[in-house]
Amino acid sequence: MTGIKIDGIKIAQDVKDRVRKAVEELKKQGINPCLATILVGDNQASATYVKNKHKACEEVGIITKDFKLASDITQSELNKIIDELNKDRSVHGILVQLPLPNQLDEFVITSRISPLKDVDGLTPHNAGLLAMKKAALVACTPLGVMEMFDYHNIDLKGKNIVLINRSNLVGKPLYHLLLARDATVITCHSKTKNINELCQLADIIITAVGDRSKFTLTPDMIKKDAIVIDVAISKDKEKLVGDADYDQIIQKASYATPVPGGVGPMTVAMLLKNTITAASLSSQIER
Repeated sequence: MTGIKIDGIKIAQDVKDRVRKAVEELKKQGINPCLATILVGDNQASATYVKNKHKACEEVGIITKDFKLASDITQSELNKIIDELNKDRSVHGILVQLPLPNQLDEFVITSRISPLKDVDGLTPHNAGLLAMKKAALVACTPLGVMEMFDYHNIDLKGKNIVLINRSNLVGKPLYHLLLARDATVITCHSKTKNINELCQLADIIITAVGDRSKFTLTPDMIKKDAIVIDVAISKDKEKLVGDADYDQIIQKASYATPVPGGVGPMTVAMLLKNTITAASLSSQIER
């Protein structure tokens, strides 16, 4: 029996509808939610991501400020822009599109963003709060994965979860979110030796490698009725693919996400949600 498709486009639209209503409520209170984006250089993929984020903001009524900076900008110049945005009370969220050129230190830049405006959830302050189950702003992709579980009423308590990623953007924050739901989480990475066996024992597999030449999740690696969340996206023969072949995996899994149309749309939707959260936080502080 074929499993159930976790439709990221549909769930993301549900989130956007809720965000749109929240924006309307905030505007009644005199608060106009605003997201500032910073794009350094002319990386086409990054430019497309930023453009899509601006479009999504426009759809729900969030104001945007767009900072397109030269690729040779210095650390001190970018620091100054972030400092100004931190002080600007009309700006509620700050997003620095990654990756950055080599002369810029990503950790220093993301750490400089005010934790209250950190809509990407990447500052050390917010990462620490997440580990203590106190974070208000959490990395967008992990938050989107949790939204998918909630949408389908998937109870994570006691579930054995294999998480194939250990990055600051996905794996680490997702680990803490899953742990907070009482799941048993095993984090796998490039040095994990028995990944096939671990996957075969898992109730849920969340994979985010993004390189089919290094890792591919195949049906023989999952047990019957497992849940598969494919966070990865890469190009294979000019086709967008994840770490798994959805058409094959869904024949054995109880739930699975496609690529594209799975986790990807959720990331942008949760950015919108985080911007609203940040706007609400700022209004509470100013009272």
